[in-house]
Amino acid sequence: MANTIDTAFIRQFETEVHLAYQRMGSKLRNTVRTVSNVNGSSVRFQKIGTGIATTKSRNGQVTPMELTHTTVDVTMQDFYAAEFIDKLDELKTNIDERQAVAQSAAAALGRKTDELLYTAMDAGANSTQIHDTSSALEKADLLSLFETMGAANIPEDGGRYLAMNPKGYADLFLITEFASSDFVGEQNLPFAGGMSMKEFLGFKIFSTNAITAGKNIAYHTTSVGLGIGADVTTELNYVPEKVSHLATSMMSMGAVVIDDNGIYEVLDNNS
Repeated sequence: MANTIDTAFIRQFETEVHLAYQRMGSKLRNTVRTVSNVNGSSVRFQKIGTGIATTKSRNGQVTPMELTHTTVDVTMQDFYAAEFIDKLDELKTNIDERQAVAQSAAAALGRKTDELLYTAMDAGANSTQIHDTSSALEKADLLSLFETMGAANIPEDGGRYLAMNPKGYADLFLITEFASSDFVGEQNLPFAGGMSMKEFLGFKIFSTNAITAGKNIAYHTTSVGLGIGADVTTELNYVPEKVSHLATSMMSMGAVVIDDNGIYEVLDNNS
């Protein structure tokens, strides 16, 4: 089959998809533990248990912590976002059809990435739930989440996140301490001028429609794993029978909960 697309055109399209995916594709991907370039159909994440410090007598022997080593595996899943670009249609439109398809493909793969992560976190979350479905979240509920993660020895190292459905996130602005710049100043807005995210009680709190309304997720970045067998790639082929270019973007990924002590469902009444 003859390919009438020159190399520069193919590379330009692939670059557009990749950049769009990074810019607008996934909100959750960069907040979790990631293993790239996975060889094979699955990836294994290592989990190391906690240790206990002990004393020793002078000239005595130290006591090993005997750390428990366990593993968590996840299977890669393949996903495709394809679209035909009719050769003559490109002459009849005042938009850049190639760029529009590139952005749509990137958005589709980004949504699928977040869907994989949220599905894994929702299924593998700790049995302890924060709040319930009877009302919107209040300050006391966020304090309860803070206490729960503290009791579980989840590090306060900037890796705590609370991903919320936009409806639940909007409810937080009824909390004075969250909404007022007297409590959450510019230094607590990690993406000021970009996506809406606030740091509050040590959590980076943000909204995304990838989260089911009424069932928000709080997690630590090390508690969730994303294996990447093939990152977002794109190919363009000319299909003579359709007199069109077939643009296909694809990826291979898998998500899994590594430690449920670091993941909690935060419920509200927006279901």
